[in-house]
Amino acid sequence: MSMSADVPTPPPELAGRLRPLPQLIFSSRWLQLPLYLGLIVAQGVYVILFLKELWHLVLGAMSFTEQEIMLVVLGLIDVVMISNLLIMVIVGGYETFVSRLELERHPDQPEWLSHVNASVLKIKLAMAIIGISSIHLLRTFIYAGQLGQSGSSLTETGVMWQAIIHALFVFSAVGIAYVEKIGQTPDTKGAHH
Repeated sequence: MSMSADVPTPPPELAGRLRPLPQLIFSSRWLQLPLYLGLIVAQGVYVILFLKELWHLVLGAMSFTEQEIMLVVLGLIDVVMISNLLIMVIVGGYETFVSRLELERHPDQPEWLSHVNASVLKIKLAMAIIGISSIHLLRTFIYAGQLGQSGSSLTETGVMWQAIIHALFVFSAVGIAYVEKIGQTPDTKGAHH
């Protein structure tokens, strides 16, 4: 005689179905689809901006100073990093929160996508934001020689706040990574009892 409780099992055709309210709640994830499609449009706008800045660099290559070329190149790198951030949010966010992309056998599947989850996505986004902030801070430091000159848009207070905000981004990313690490550490104290 079996001591287990009789738990009714649903027929196989109903096993994957949800009740109406849970089905509605679960289906609401598709409301994010227009958001991701909008980010793809924003990605296209960044491609146009990149091409415009690249054309500007090519046309001015013979007349620009080294500093001007460096600033345009930093602008190009900034656009690329923001574009990378968009891709991480579009692909990683869709995969994590909406639906599987089923890229397992695709030769171009990004390496990071195979182990993406909300925690990994947060850390990757934090690192991308630090990279973008670093480019802006480097651009500010290039212009730092103009501090105090008439017509300069930089002020000592502005540079200081930009550096402080960048440092806060770095500390925030380290904090997020640390919290994620301690949250994933297995509890070994009670494992051998």
